[in-house]
Amino acid sequence: MPFALEIVLLAGAGLVAGALNVVAGGGSFLTLPVLLFLGLPAAVANGTNRVGVLAQNVSGVWGYHRHGALDWGFALWASVPAVIGAGFGAWLALRVPDFAFTRILSFAMLGMTLWSVWKSHGRPADRKAVAARPRQAVTLIGFFFVGVYGGFIQAGVGFVILALTSATGLDLIRGNAVKVLSVLLITVLSLLIFANSGTVDWPRGLALALGNFAGGLLGVRMAVLKGHRWLERVVTATVILFALLLWFS
Repeated sequence: MPFALEIVLLAGAGLVAGALNVVAGGGSFLTLPVLLFLGLPAAVANGTNRVGVLAQNVSGVWGYHRHGALDWGFALWASVPAVIGAGFGAWLALRVPDFAFTRILSFAMLGMTLWSVWKSHGRPADRKAVAARPRQAVTLIGFFFVGVYGGFIQAGVGFVILALTSATGLDLIRGNAVKVLSVLLITVLSLLIFANSGTVDWPRGLALALGNFAGGLLGVRMAVLKGHRWLERVVTATVILFALLLWFS
């Protein structure tokens, strides 16, 4: 495939993935297979994907903050164990052979999709519950393992974070705001680790980043304007779509 066409394809995939990730999650289920399809080794695809994720979450954090939906105190507190876990996850990803990574990715895609479909049927949490249960040990532990998974694969980590934020009492809009900041900080560290190892294709990563950044802005606008119920429907539709794509792929 001509390089120019690859850039257009990656920017388009990044646009869709950025909107999905900011609204719900699972965008890397699209971009990682695209990078692998273009012939990048698994480790390079994994590292390159982080460039787009970083751009998308920069726009996502800015958008949610601008709309007053980001609880900075809770988000930063929860992100500390996530960043620690991400360092370990990225270190581990660089030591897994390509064939093993692709198999792990396929199982993660299937498991995360089925789990997310099941979780998406829960009722919206009461916003008032946040004050009563913001700093439980289980939340710290949960975000640490979120970081490990995010550092290792990234794909689908948003669904897990939304489950954790819902458990603390945040609705999907504020939960998404916490998610984008946590994933931003996770991605900064993991991208540095991948870049230091030479496993980032910067031209393709920047093409992804362009699409992801625009998709992040679009996703925040849609999430804030449409509200919780619309988000719940989007999350459900997204995970069902990925389940079908996995089934027939």
